[in-house]
Amino acid sequence: MKKFISLSVTALMICTLAEAQPKKADTVVVELAKKSKMVLTIGDRADLPTLKTYDYAALFADIIRKLEAKDTTILPSQPNTIVTETEPEWPGYSNKEKDEDNDWSKENTKRKTKYYGKKTWQSFNIDFGTNNILENGSFPDDNNQLYAVRPWGSWYIGLNSTQRTRIAGKFFLEWGFGVSWYNFKFQNDGTVITKGNDNVAFGEIAADLSPVKSKLTVTYLNASLVPVIDFGSNRHKVRFWDSDEAFRIGVGPYVGYRIDSYAKNVYKENGDKERDRNRSNFYLNNLRYGARLQVGYRGTDLFFNYDFNELFADNRGPSLNAFSFGIIF
Repeated sequence: MKKFISLSVTALMICTLAEAQPKKADTVVVELAKKSKMVLTIGDRADLPTLKTYDYAALFADIIRKLEAKDTTILPSQPNTIVTETEPEWPGYSNKEKDEDNDWSKENTKRKTKYYGKKTWQSFNIDFGTNNILENGSFPDDNNQLYAVRPWGSWYIGLNSTQRTRIAGKFFLEWGFGVSWYNFKFQNDGTVITKGNDNVAFGEIAADLSPVKSKLTVTYLNASLVPVIDFGSNRHKVRFWDSDEAFRIGVGPYVGYRIDSYAKNVYKENGDKERDRNRSNFYLNNLRYGARLQVGYRGTDLFFNYDFNELFADNRGPSLNAFSFGIIF
């Protein structure tokens, strides 16, 4: 390796010395090691621009290989050779579509190439925030309804496998699948939800019991498709520890399928804490669909989900639309 580096440096010195020689000088002798030397004869100084374009690293590598193999055949000339830095084509890579997120292209006499890398990146994301409901555009607690939801404690949790695909330039498509939980913690700790023959009813716990907590939990399997414009240089999902200062925003649809639901009441009876869990569909819609907004800056991303369809089936319960918002980890 030391010999190779020495030869490469020597080659660069040759070009410099050749230009500095008077017109009559057409031979440069370079002493190498103890008993080796290299003689460069220039028949025409008009060849100097061409000599500058040679890939001397490859040339000396060939020379060393021939010396080691005792091969004295003449190496072919390399006219119009230009040193380039071009990545090979690999599965998932596209040299043709590479753009400005190249981190290593250099401003020098070499031909510039740009490196984009693969087009799709996978990440595991966690949505954590709160959820609530609207009834005809208003919060139910405005009318003291038993199904009014308490924001603190009504946690929304989503676990998502997300793929980020570059479409063009700063335009990405984030798509994926996951599971999420609506936790509706009712304002009235004594709220009891019951499934009747035709609809769902909301009542209150027995008067002789001391209510502690009441909530409704619904679990969904989800799929989402969110186009994103990212003005930063990161191709993957930005994390909290990243320093990218650019802004990013996206909005797109999602759909979910209900896989579980239950109501839970916690109360005290004779000083002892009791828990009742009632697992039922409560006439909840099996499908949910809506729009998702994502906004990010630096290492922080926020989300907002709004369900276009109602939480309960038509004429089976109150006309409620669920929504959630929070932070993406």
